[in-house]
Amino acid sequence: MTPLRTIAASTPLTVLTVAALVAILVAVAVKGFALTVFGALALYFVLWWTFLFAILPLGNAAEADPQRLVPGQDPGAPALPRLREKALLTTLLAGGAFVAAMLIFPLARL
Repeated sequence: MTPLRTIAASTPLTVLTVAALVAILVAVAVKGFALTVFGALALYFVLWWTFLFAILPLGNAAEADPQRLVPGQDPGAPALPRLREKALLTTLLAGGAFVAAMLIFPLARL
């Protein structure tokens, strides 16, 4: 089992991991790049949601067993959406983009 799946096996552990990673990234942005806490959180928030909507459809397959469909359920709804894994992956990728943005901003004089 991969470390991502191990952490994603528990909702509290997933939330704690995401919160810790965000706190570390914001602290680095505030101390290392002179951003305000609000500015760092705002930039990370935008990046995180952008990456989430890009990652959400990856690896989804519709429920193939008609016995498992609930009345009113969309037949194209994913059988196993793996949302905790996708939240962790989103956090990691958005963190990489966040650090890249912090490194590029001084070059662009932003």
